[in-house]
Amino acid sequence: MSMQRNAPSGRKATRIYEEYADSTVFERFNNPDIHILRGNVVFRHDSTYMYCDSAYYYQATNSLEAFSNVRIEQGDTLFIYGDYMMYDGNESMAKMRDNVRMVNNSLTLFTDNFNFDRIRNIGYFFSGGMLVDSLNELTSVYGQYSPGTKIATFKEDVHLENPQFLLTTDTLLYHTVTKIASIVSPTVITSDSGVIYSNRGRYNTVSDEAILLNRSIVFNKERTQTMTADSLFYNRQTGFGEAFRHMELNDTDKKILLTGNYGYFDQKTQFAFATDSAQMIEYSQQDSLFLHADTLQMQTIDAEKELKAFHNVRFYRTDLQGVCDSMRFHTRDSILYLYENPILWNTDYQLTGDTIHILFNDSTVERIKVLKYAFALQETDSSYYNQLKGKNLYAYFTAGELNKIDIEGNAESIYYPIEEGGTSLIGQNRTQSSFMAITIKNRKPTRIVWRPQPQGELLPIPDLTPEKKYLQDFVDYQYLRPKDRLDIFTKTMRKTEDIPAQHRQRRKR
Repeated sequence: MSMQRNAPSGRKATRIYEEYADSTVFERFNNPDIHILRGNVVFRHDSTYMYCDSAYYYQATNSLEAFSNVRIEQGDTLFIYGDYMMYDGNESMAKMRDNVRMVNNSLTLFTDNFNFDRIRNIGYFFSGGMLVDSLNELTSVYGQYSPGTKIATFKEDVHLENPQFLLTTDTLLYHTVTKIASIVSPTVITSDSGVIYSNRGRYNTVSDEAILLNRSIVFNKERTQTMTADSLFYNRQTGFGEAFRHMELNDTDKKILLTGNYGYFDQKTQFAFATDSAQMIEYSQQDSLFLHADTLQMQTIDAEKELKAFHNVRFYRTDLQGVCDSMRFHTRDSILYLYENPILWNTDYQLTGDTIHILFNDSTVERIKVLKYAFALQETDSSYYNQLKGKNLYAYFTAGELNKIDIEGNAESIYYPIEEGGTSLIGQNRTQSSFMAITIKNRKPTRIVWRPQPQGELLPIPDLTPEKKYLQDFVDYQYLRPKDRLDIFTKTMRKTEDIPAQHRQRRKR
């Protein structure tokens, strides 16, 4: 008989049995192979039972058509309901139509066109459907579900609706037991806490934890802060994100970008951390500031940003470069604080001291304060330097150009005046006083005021011995100066002999 031919899977087809009907007619249009069944109809195929109000059974082809209140029961966990079914016993394929509903434990699938392949144990819809479980509701044009693996696949206009978020994509894999959504195509997850863009990863809809790959992006709810990396871990409930490889934390409101190969961000506390090639870029103006340190931290306090950098700090901007061991910057007062062996360069000036404060006005340097052991130098040629030294130093700028320097406390200076209209040095002017104020124009002193009357001398160039050319603690740190935005990552070490005596003593203590 035809029903005994092999099924497409290679297995031998088995017969459909008529288990019960209120009435059966064994002939239709003079064809004895067609059975007409009416009233409480029951069929059995292997261990699967099928129910309906009426049916045509085609004995020759081992198939049937079922009408009204159609139901398939497979075991005690899988039930499929519909208005109409065409069932092929040789292929073990059920084609359910109109008001179809599949129930598997706590999961329910709704559609109007549903095929169920008993051999592969897979059901699928192809003209729109919806899957609902205890937590989520998923809709798409095409969907596939396996009762054995508990995995559903959705394609075309996919929506996963959760009370807390909405996921939209083109293709999605969903495990109905763990309720984990596997992201395999461009996906957007929108919630009150922000937005996630990803094309590969996993999202646990129970714990709201995500593992995101392929340069995924996480936005805060205001969409002013983004986190992206080669791979991300993100908890939507806590707002905590962890980034690995080529991380970028971008604050588009404050125009600050943190990068590194590892970092994390806490949306609730507004705390960010970056390390391993960590970099901060402040890009509020055309001339951006590039800063590197072993570790960078950024926190929002009362809508203002505070940035901290620890160990081996190096930064570069075309008009300003510097190095130090640690640094702090707060957008509230726009002051950059440099600590422990700070060195600062502006054009041909070098500033050193115990601590340096840089005040910005709209990202333009307005004032620099050097506290304790202040030392400033300016190279005039390859072997002569104008030098200033004192307890504290204050430098003032206009439109980014240095126009005044004040030295307070034990002020000392060495200055090499140049003959008028020429380039030759007249000699060395060395002075000492308690206070000194220097007015500068075009990077040259135009007026110097001392208080009280200074002690000084003018020495001819030929009379200068090497030790007289420099003030005590003079060091030219040009070898440490960042040359460009990439040079901030260059590891540089201060020579031991170049560390000021007072700093060497502090290290020993």
